[in-house]
Amino acid sequence: MIRPHSRRSSAEISYSAHPGDLSLRAHICDTPLRFAGLTINERREQWLFGMSRECLEFNLDSSDVVSMPIAAPQIETVGCLFEQSREQELEKTTSEKCNVFGPALDCPPGTDSVAPRVTRIRPPRDLVKLEDRLRLLLQPPLETLLAARALRFPFQPFAFQLDGIAFLYPRHRAVLADEMGLGKTMQAVTAIRLLTHHSRLRRILLICPKPLVTNWQREFAQWAPEIPVTTIEGGPARRAWLWRNGSDVVRIANYETVVRDRDEVCNPESHFDLVVLDESQRIKNPSSTTNEVIRSIPRSRSWALTGTPVENSIDDLRGIFEFVSPGQVKAKMKPRAAGRAVADYVLRRTKDKVLTDLPPKLFRDAEIELSPEQIESYRLAEDEGVVRLRQMKQELTIQHVFELVLRLKQICNFDPTTGASSKFERLESDLEECAASGRKAIVFSQWVQTLTELRTRLLRFGPAEYHGQVPSRQRDAVIERFRNDPDCHVILMSYGAGGVGLNLQFANYVFLFDRWWNPAVEDQAINRAHRIGVQRAVTVTRFLVLDTIEQRINEVLERKRALFDAVFSDSSATPTSGLSREEIFSLFNLRENDSGEVSAA
Repeated sequence: MIRPHSRRSSAEISYSAHPGDLSLRAHICDTPLRFAGLTINERREQWLFGMSRECLEFNLDSSDVVSMPIAAPQIETVGCLFEQSREQELEKTTSEKCNVFGPALDCPPGTDSVAPRVTRIRPPRDLVKLEDRLRLLLQPPLETLLAARALRFPFQPFAFQLDGIAFLYPRHRAVLADEMGLGKTMQAVTAIRLLTHHSRLRRILLICPKPLVTNWQREFAQWAPEIPVTTIEGGPARRAWLWRNGSDVVRIANYETVVRDRDEVCNPESHFDLVVLDESQRIKNPSSTTNEVIRSIPRSRSWALTGTPVENSIDDLRGIFEFVSPGQVKAKMKPRAAGRAVADYVLRRTKDKVLTDLPPKLFRDAEIELSPEQIESYRLAEDEGVVRLRQMKQELTIQHVFELVLRLKQICNFDPTTGASSKFERLESDLEECAASGRKAIVFSQWVQTLTELRTRLLRFGPAEYHGQVPSRQRDAVIERFRNDPDCHVILMSYGAGGVGLNLQFANYVFLFDRWWNPAVEDQAINRAHRIGVQRAVTVTRFLVLDTIEQRINEVLERKRALFDAVFSDSSATPTSGLSREEIFSLFNLRENDSGEVSAA
C-alpha cells in the first residue's frame, strides 16, 4: 500500500493497487507535494522526485507474479576543467622551467613568458587492459612529470624531442627511427630516467656498436647523472663477474661482447626490465647469430634506435622487429603493408619536418670524367673482367661480380699505375677554398687504402684519420684534434667507422669521395655534420664519374631511396626493391638464364 499525505486542499491525489496493476495519479496546482518520504518541488520548470525505499510497501494477498518493465540504466560521464587550478599549474610550470632545464633557458624579468607546451603521453594501441589505458590517459603532461621530479637538464629539449620521450615512455615495444642528428640518444636516456624515477625500471641493458660505448657514457652523465652505469668490458672473468654481480641500473655492452657472453646474457635468471639496441640495423639479418642472441635475452621491454630501419629491403625491418615485436612484419610483405603494420611501433621524424630553422643541406653532384690514364686502365679492366665473367657460366657467383665492381670503383678513385685521379684534383681545389675560409671538412671513402693515399697528398691541410685501423682508445683524441686544432682542416673517415654516433656539427663541408652501396649509409655519414647545433649550411659534394660503374650504381641508390620512402612516407608510388641478383648482373649487361648460365643481355 501507498500512503499519500497532503496539507493543501489544492492537491488532488488518487491511487489504486491491484495484483496486476499499480498506478499513482497526482494533480497538483502550483504547490509542493509531500508524501511520506516523497518530495516533489518545482524548480526552474523541472520536477524533482525523491522517495525512500522504506516508504513504498506492497501487500499481496495472492501468489500472483507482479512484473513491470525496467529501463536499462543510462550512464553519462561528465568531465570538467577547474580553470583556476589549471592556471595555477601553468604558472608553476612556467616558473620552474627557468631552472628545470638548466642555464640554457632564461626567463628575463619583466617579460611575458610564452605559455608552456603540453605534451601528452598516449597509450599504444596494443595496450589492452583498461586500467593501464586509463592510467596513461589520466597521466599529467610530460612537462609536469619532469617538473614534479625536479629533473634538471643541461638545456631545454626541443618540442619534437619531448614527443619522442612521450612516445617511448608508455611503450614496451618501440622503434625510434628519427633521422640522424635529431637526438635519439637523448630521448632514450630521458625516457629511461623518467621510468627509473617512477620505479618502473631497475635493470636496463643497452647494446651499441663498440665505437659508441664512450658516447653513451657521456650522454648518461649529461642527461641522467644520478643513474649509475656499468660498462661490460675486460677479460672473460671480469665480464662474467659484472654480468652476475653488477648492481648498477644501466649496463652498457657492445654487440660483440653480448654475442661472446650469450650464456650470461641469456640466462633466464638475468631478466632485464628494458633492453635498448642502438644502431639496431646491426640485427637486420634475421638469420644471423647476432640477431638470434639478441632475441634470446629475457626482457620486459624492447626498444630499438636506428636512423635507417630499411637499408636494402623489407627483410631489414623484419630483422629488427623480430626483436621488438616478433611476427609483426612478415616475410615478403609489401612495403605499404609493412608500413601499416609497424605504424604504431615506429616514430620517424626528419630534420626538414621538425627543425625548420636548421641550416639546410646543400647537395652538389660533382660529375667528373676520368683522366686519360684512368680511362685506359678502366676500359682494360672492364673488358677483361666481363669476358672472364661470361666464360665462367654456371660457376659464376655474385662474389665474382662484386670483385669486378670494386676493382672498377678503385680505378675511378686512383689509376693503379700512375696514381692519376680526376677526383683528387677536384677535391684538392675545393679543400683550398674550405681552408681559406677557416672551415672544416669531412671526406668519406669505403677504403682505408684510399684514405691513406689521400692523407699523403693532403698534408698541407693537416688531415686527421678516423677508420677501422685507428685503435678505439685513440679515436676520441682524433675527434678532439679535428675539433680544436685550427690547422686541421679535414678529417678522412671510412663509412663504417665514421658513419654512426659522432657529433661533428662544427664541420660545414662533407665530401663523398666514392659512393656506398645504399643511400642510408651515405645519409648517416652526411648527418655526422648536419645535426642539432650546426650553425651554418652543410655543403655535401658527391663525386660521380660519368660513364662508369659509379653512374650505374647511382641509379640503384635512387631506387633504394624510393623503397625507404614507400615504407615511411605517404607516397602512393610503388617503387622497385633494392639491389637484386638480376640488377647486379645488369651492371655489366649480363643475364642469367634458367639453367644458371650467363650470357650477354
